[in-house]
Amino acid sequence: MSFKKWRNILVVFFLLVLTIVGVANYLVISDTRDQIYQDIGRIPKNKVGLLLGTAKFMDKAKNLINPYYQNRIEAAVALYMAGKVDYIIVSGDNSTQYYNEPLLMKNDLIAKGVPESRIFFDYAGLRTLDSILRCRDIFGQTSFTVISQKFHNERAIYIANRKNVTAVGYCAADGDDNVTVFIREKMARVKMMIDLLLNKQAKYYGDKVEIK
Repeated sequence: MSFKKWRNILVVFFLLVLTIVGVANYLVISDTRDQIYQDIGRIPKNKVGLLLGTAKFMDKAKNLINPYYQNRIEAAVALYMAGKVDYIIVSGDNSTQYYNEPLLMKNDLIAKGVPESRIFFDYAGLRTLDSILRCRDIFGQTSFTVISQKFHNERAIYIANRKNVTAVGYCAADGDDNVTVFIREKMARVKMMIDLLLNKQAKYYGDKVEIK
């Protein structure tokens, strides 16, 4: 095959990828626009806030905190203190004994004044889809507030809207590495669309947890 044909194929492939990414991004933003809040005074109250996990440290050896993590903790504390949520589910990855996102989040929430009795663990929030489905099926919540950065909230709420969940998102401040996060998020939205089409389920379920 000639160089020109290869070039044309690559151009078509590149344009196709851009189109798919653009359509996925448009659908997510347009579908969730009215459910995203940055003003704590305007967001409706829910019984439960779902705090989505991320790595606490950018460099653990240097004790360098991930600003995305820190800002999510601050947002969750602000919601609780404002009376906008009564309980917080900390949902994250605990796939090994050496990595426990929910425990780190719980400890930091307690340190900032959230009572331990108001915090519930979701140890199997391995990805956003899992966190949404487990909040619905394990914790019995069909209406809740998602707590993360705006780009992440949009994707989480898009999932919720297709899983019989009424959700709103409270947006934490962003971090620093916006370009890398921007690209990764656009790819994540495409993967999310595929997962929804295939009706992917959470990797783990288990015993139900009642939040009183």
